[in-house]
Amino acid sequence: MMITDILNILNEEIVPAEGCTEPIALAYIGSKVTALLGGIPDKIEVSLSGNLIKNVKSVKIPNSEGMVGIEAAVAMGTVLGDSTKELMVISTIDKTKLEDVRKYLEDGRVTTRKIEGDTKLHIKATGTLKNDVVTIEIKDYHTNIVKIEKNGEVIKGVSCDEITTENAMTDKDFLTVELIHDLAKTIDFTLIEPIFKKVIEYNSAIAEEGLKNEYGVAMGKTLLEGMQEGVYGKDLKNKIISFTSAGSDARMNGCSMPVMTTSGSGNQGMTASLPVIKYCEEKNIPYEQMIRGLFFSHLTTIHIKSNVGRLSAYCGVVCAGGGVAGALSFLDGMPLDRIESAIETTLATLSGMLCDGAKSSCATKIASSIGMAFDSYYLSKKKKNFEYGEGIVGKNVESTLANIKVLAHEGLVKTDEVVLKIMLNN
Repeated sequence: MMITDILNILNEEIVPAEGCTEPIALAYIGSKVTALLGGIPDKIEVSLSGNLIKNVKSVKIPNSEGMVGIEAAVAMGTVLGDSTKELMVISTIDKTKLEDVRKYLEDGRVTTRKIEGDTKLHIKATGTLKNDVVTIEIKDYHTNIVKIEKNGEVIKGVSCDEITTENAMTDKDFLTVELIHDLAKTIDFTLIEPIFKKVIEYNSAIAEEGLKNEYGVAMGKTLLEGMQEGVYGKDLKNKIISFTSAGSDARMNGCSMPVMTTSGSGNQGMTASLPVIKYCEEKNIPYEQMIRGLFFSHLTTIHIKSNVGRLSAYCGVVCAGGGVAGALSFLDGMPLDRIESAIETTLATLSGMLCDGAKSSCATKIASSIGMAFDSYYLSKKKKNFEYGEGIVGKNVESTLANIKVLAHEGLVKTDEVVLKIMLNN
């Protein structure tokens, strides 16, 4: 039963998406409204939570020729999206029809407002076409539709219609770093290889794209050029940072290539995977061991992120950095206590990094996170670590994660509000 739950978690949390997942969630709900109305709505009103506003405001939408913003994301899905593709909703659009999207926006067909409340990921869309009205509501997860109404009546038999926030995804409370470590060593390779094979394929491809072309501040490409010019050393750490941040450069700046996300985030998916892939490539680590390292990194990231919450002022790539520090230690053959120390050192150092929305600087935050993850791995290898009581470090790794949960859910609530206020006033 436990293995079934583990596989369910992996398949729920590691999924393909094209574009940053928050604007894509808006495109998805717009496309769903269109599908249920049987045509493009005359008008659509979308309400969304503050954290969604934060993560949509500044990121470029793929296949849109540079469009940015909430209304544009909604319009892309409403006019051109395919709701059956979920987080790949605008991956196969007809670009010759982008003018229809622009016209839809110019005509003021999309209106938006903020939802007040404690739910971090919350979207409600109401579309009208002639005499028909459809309302759809999403909560907690990007495609988790909790309510669909048409002309005032709840529709039955629609996919996701009966989903509630309580049973939407497999419970993760049983996860521990020790369990993940043991499973990474023993789980049947054939059960996990298919999903991580796709992770390697998708995420490596967008990283290579980011290294070849200019996207945003081009953190990954610039670091690579610095290594070639002798500004930086051509060491393993810099190669890992360059490769990983390049993927985010591309993704946050409109690249239409898909990635395998983790815990609802493409940046987390790339951060959890690309350092492991590059480390194994540079160290000639066998393929099966790479897959097991990816399993460790992703499942640890999911475990840490489940304590933080789906959307938060706590930067998600910090969670993935913890997963990477543990995975590198695991791949180096270090014992469990050293692996746990590497995770704790990363989290204790980076837990002050704030999420101020999805945008170009996600790539530089990833660079910082992966650099610290590598340092934490090496510090732990040399038996150096923080002690219990130093800051947020608990008696053991699970206690530290419990402290991070308090930090994210209680300590950063006001911070989240202030960050959003600053962003809306900019």
